[in-house]
Amino acid sequence: MTALKERLSAYPRLTPLAGFAIAAFLLFAVAPAVLSDFRLNLLAKFLCFAIVAAGIGLAWGRGGMLTLGQGVFFGIGAYIMAMHMQLADAARLGNDVPEFMEISGISELPAFWQPFASAPMAILAILVLPALVAAVLGYGVFKRRVRGAYFAILSQALAAALAILLTGQQAIGGFTGLSDFRSFFGFRLSDPVNRQMLFFIAAGTLLLVVALIRQLNRSRYGELLVAVRDAEERVRFLGYDPANIKIVAYVVAAFLAGIAGALFTPIVGIISPADIGVVPSIAFLIGVAIGGRTTLLGPVLGAIGVAWAQTSLSESFPSGWTYLQGVLFIVVVGFIPAGLAGLWPLFKGWWQSRKPEPAPAPAPAVAEPAVVTEEKVEAR
Repeated sequence: MTALKERLSAYPRLTPLAGFAIAAFLLFAVAPAVLSDFRLNLLAKFLCFAIVAAGIGLAWGRGGMLTLGQGVFFGIGAYIMAMHMQLADAARLGNDVPEFMEISGISELPAFWQPFASAPMAILAILVLPALVAAVLGYGVFKRRVRGAYFAILSQALAAALAILLTGQQAIGGFTGLSDFRSFFGFRLSDPVNRQMLFFIAAGTLLLVVALIRQLNRSRYGELLVAVRDAEERVRFLGYDPANIKIVAYVVAAFLAGIAGALFTPIVGIISPADIGVVPSIAFLIGVAIGGRTTLLGPVLGAIGVAWAQTSLSESFPSGWTYLQGVLFIVVVGFIPAGLAGLWPLFKGWWQSRKPEPAPAPAPAVAEPAVVTEEKVEAR
C-alpha cells in the first residue's frame, strides 16, 4: 500500500483518476451485488441528494453564499419530469389528461402542461429553466450587493413561497403532489432491471458532477470565487465584478439541483410540495455542513451519510432523529467548522506531533590542520 501511495504521489494526475475508478467500482459493481432492490433504490435516492450537495458545496463552501433555497430548483426539475411522465402515461392509455386530473374534475389539459408532453422539450426545460430562474434571481440579488444573512433569509423565503404556491394548485397535484408513474421514457418502472438502470444513471451523473466541480475548483474561476468569499472588496478593486462571479456559482448549483430533482422523481415515484420546501432545503445544507463544505467530497459524503442515518435511525427512533440531527449540526458548526472531512487533517497533525523527532545526523569529522613545531623547522 505504501509503495502504491508513493507511485501515485509521483504522478499527481493519476490520484484523482484512481479515486474516480474506485468510486465507479463501488457504485457500479459492489453496490448492485451486495444491496437488495429496496436498498439500492434508497441509495439512488441518496445519490440525488448528493448531486444537490455538490452544487451547494460550490456556492457555499467556495463562494460563501448560504443557499437555503435549493429546494426551489430541485422542485422545478422534479415537477417538470413528473409532468412529462404523467403525460406519457396518459398518452399510452389513450387519455387526454392524466388520471389525477380526471379525479379532480379537470377535463382539459392546462396550457403550461402541453410543452412537457415532448421528451426533448422536457429535458431541455429541466436543464435550462432552473438555471434561468437562478440567473434572474442572482442578478437581482447580487447586483444589489445583498449577501450574508439577508441572502440566506431571502432564498429560504423563496422556497417557502414556492411550496405554498404548489400546495394550492390542483392542476399540479396540490398538497399530495404527483405520483403513480408507470414508465420512464418508455421503460416500465415496475421492472427491477429498469429501476437498477435508474440507479446507474444517478451514479454516473454524480461522478460527472464531482468531476465538473473539481475542474471548477481548480480553474482560475475557482480561485476568483474563493477570493470573493474571503475579500470581496479587494476583488472589486482589482477590476472584477464579484456579482458576476457569484451568479455563475449560483446558476451552476441550481442547474445541478434541477438535474437531481428530475432523477429523484422516477426513483422515488412521487414529488410533492413537502419535498421542496424549507425543511428539505435545510436538510441539504445540514448534509453539506456535516460532511465539510470546503472540500470536494465532503458535501457528497455528508449528504449520503445524513440521508442514510435519517432512514436507518428513523426506523428505530421515529421522533429522535430530528433532535439528533440538530445536535450534530450544532456540534459541527460550533466545534468542527470544516466538517467531518476536516477531522482527518487534525488527526494526521496530532499523530505526527506524537512521533519522536529523528536524531540529528552527526557532523562529519574534520581533519585538524597540521601544526608546525620548531623541531620540524630545524630538521628541515
